Amino acid sequence: MAGLAASGSNPDVDLLYDINGLAKDAPPWFDRVMEFVGEYGLLLAIVLLVLWCWWSVRRRGDQDAASSVAALVWAPLAAGIAVLVNVPIRGFVERPRPFLDHQGLEVLVSGKTDYSFVSDHATIVMAMAVGLFVANRRFGLVALVLAVFGGFIRVYMGVHYPTDVVGGFALGTAVALLLSPVAMALLTPVARAVERSPRVGWLVRARGRGVGGDGSDAVLPGARSERGGASERDLAA
Repeated sequence: MAGLAASGSNPDVDLLYDINGLAKDAPPWFDRVMEFVGEYGLLLAIVLLVLWCWWSVRRRGDQDAASSVAALVWAPLAAGIAVLVNVPIRGFVERPRPFLDHQGLEVLVSGKTDYSFVSDHATIVMAMAVGLFVANRRFGLVALVLAVFGGFIRVYMGVHYPTDVVGGFALGTAVALLLSPVAMALLTPVARAVERSPRVGWLVRARGRGVGGDGSDAVLPGARSERGGASERDLAA
């Protein structure tokens, strides 16, 4: 490829051309699908996973419902905080979009004029995925797979370098995990207060649901799993 010659020995740029080259060989309808999925679809899918997990938690109504709901609230909050943290990072690095510095890329989305490092999309989806994993392993693993795929699509679309995506993954993960103890300390009492409310308690526990469920998928600090009368503690990573 002509682009590879321009990339020199930079593996980041070489990988960009290799992945983006797939878009050149794909039919136009497939590129349009990838464009939609990369811009909106995967983020929407992870949001739906968070809502599905919340619905499952409130229907199960176990003794740790408030903690689980607090963790689910933290997932989108972590994404928002991570994006705010990224603002000074992007301004400091000032890395142009790859299609501004390299010729021959198949750019599926036009009009991107902001800086490239780190990727906001990768930051958001990974922060939400890690936050969801803290609340529930099964839902979180699905979200993590979607987040990684989303990062791949950003490079496929020609709007980010691979290192932009890796940086976004690292930033989203760091914010979601490092601030999780503080977030849980603040959000759990709020969720418990909501749970006790006769008007909005259904947001945490479905009406008529008592304490139950095994909570075996929770990875929250202090989440308990009951099997055969024995209680286990499954601490978050």
